Amino acid sequence: MSGHVRRLYRSRDERIIWGICGGLAKYFEVDPVLVRVIWVVSIIFAGWSILAYLILRFVVPLEPR
Repeated sequence: MSGHVRRLYRSRDERIIWGICGGLAKYFEVDPVLVRVIWVVSIIFAGWSILAYLILRFVVPLEPR
């Protein structure tokens, strides 16, 4: 075991609004555009994702410098 713990942060680099999608993309090691597209689709088909985004904005810390 490497002992490395992955943590979810809001991204400082890959951000459009608050860096939630960029942070999720870094955490899951995928393209941020993919996460953003999934998020927009989920907003269209399930309005709960707007509430989830707002909650994540206050729960997930900003990425350390």
